[in-house]
Amino acid sequence: MVMPKKVNNALTNLSVKNADTGRHADGGGLYLLVKDTGARSWVFRYRLNGKTRDAGLGPAAGTGALSLSSARDRAAELRLQVRSKIDPLEERVREAAAALAEAEAAKVAAVTFKDVALAHIERHETSWKNEKHRHQWRRTLETYVYPVMGHLPIAEVNTSHVLEVLNPIWKNIGPTADRIRLRIESILDSAKVHGYRHGENPARWRGNLALILPAPSKLKRGHFEALAYSKMPEFMHELRRRESVSALALEFTILTVARTDQTISATWKEINLETAIWLIPAIRMKAGREHRVPLSPRAVEILMSVRQLNSPYLFPNAKGNKLSSAAMHMFLRHTEDDATVHGFRSTFTDWASECTGHANEVIQLAKAHAIHDKVERAYRRGDLLDKRRELAKDWESFCLSGL
Repeated sequence: MVMPKKVNNALTNLSVKNADTGRHADGGGLYLLVKDTGARSWVFRYRLNGKTRDAGLGPAAGTGALSLSSARDRAAELRLQVRSKIDPLEERVREAAAALAEAEAAKVAAVTFKDVALAHIERHETSWKNEKHRHQWRRTLETYVYPVMGHLPIAEVNTSHVLEVLNPIWKNIGPTADRIRLRIESILDSAKVHGYRHGENPARWRGNLALILPAPSKLKRGHFEALAYSKMPEFMHELRRRESVSALALEFTILTVARTDQTISATWKEINLETAIWLIPAIRMKAGREHRVPLSPRAVEILMSVRQLNSPYLFPNAKGNKLSSAAMHMFLRHTEDDATVHGFRSTFTDWASECTGHANEVIQLAKAHAIHDKVERAYRRGDLLDKRRELAKDWESFCLSGL
């Protein structure tokens, strides 16, 4: 049997250029493949694990053509792989996958926390019906979060970064800080869904930050966050657009300068619509004394609108029972980020003291505060109801001036 003659460097640059259709061996597994169309390309043929395979090396003519010498060099590299039991085609797939993974990693590394946050807001803000809620999302992130982690690759954000944001504000503005934590958590969850990060969410409370930070419910609130009175007309305009019982209860609480529990525990037995007076019994008053509250026209209008709910309470829940103490607070979270229900009493005080000529004693009695001056307390026997009624009307006019 005559063995086929082995060839070595059988091709020349001229023969590569002029070769006819077919497969032309150069030696060492390198072939020039010429198709009927005249297209020329290099192929490396090898045998490994009992299988013969062809690996394309690239064009032999035209744009991006691989010269004869370069084709021989590449064939030599692949022969070494075959001798090492490495399949050139499988290695090519592996290298392509590695290159793709590296490119994806570089792409992910370029995505910052702020990039994801802005995209998250853009995707969801149409579902946030309240403009202030959208504003507070942006404002709190810009004020507290972006300076710390806005520039960081989203994949690298960890618990230490989250704590760097939260530690300075957790005890001072607890409710706002917790909302910021929730926003960070949502953004990091969004990043995971879109493939920008993996693993646990470092802003998650249970089993993570709960082991480091005091629970929000146990934080000392300090001063209740109060809305600047200059913003009241705009806020009340937005509040009036809502039709829920919680919204009406909050508006009534603001207009009457009442405390949360006084409003949600109020019953129709305490209301006299003819005289427009709400009589809060001593047992529900902080000072332990009965308190008469003059009702402004809008406050009466609110009561008339909820009268049809047929409940002993002014502002019942869906089952007709007393409204939850958190109902107004939860509603407020979606309208004005920093303000608290109790804080509106401070808003009222600031407005009345700076923008009206009402006496301080009238202002304090409107809030059911005791008069601390012993002489004044001894000579004043009434509760200045008429003067407080005028103050209530002025407060209502100011609050509703944005309508």
